[in-house]
Amino acid sequence: MLAIGTIAPDFTATDDQGRALRLRDLLAEGPLVLYFYPADFTPGCTKEACMFRDAHEDLVAAGIRVLGVSPQDEASHRKFREAHRLPFALVADPEKAVVRAYDVDGPLGFGVRRVSYLIERDGRIADATQADLRIGRHEEFVERVLKRRA
Repeated sequence: MLAIGTIAPDFTATDDQGRALRLRDLLAEGPLVLYFYPADFTPGCTKEACMFRDAHEDLVAAGIRVLGVSPQDEASHRKFREAHRLPFALVADPEKAVVRAYDVDGPLGFGVRRVSYLIERDGRIADATQADLRIGRHEEFVERVLKRRA
């Protein structure tokens, strides 16, 4: 996991709609919660995505966008997003280039760590949490992010 205060690595990747997204361009619009998760349609990942969905309105009101990243392809992300009515984009990272850049590759290169980052407009990581099994730690992260903006 990258340390708080470091510059987030820039990347360009494709989202669930086939659009190329570049971190630098997203940050030009304001701060971003970038969260990494292991796989679409698994119980923990679904719970986490729905938590971000349910907090999305408050995050947007605070000027913060949300973007999810995992190794599945665009089609899987599109189905996952539609099934759970997620109001934010999901990045397809099948080669795990973004996953590795953010130091969230699983042990021995298997899987992906469940990590959430708050990246400020200047590209610095302002907050982060890692909790592979405890989704509640990511809920606490969202609460901290919202409190920071209040």
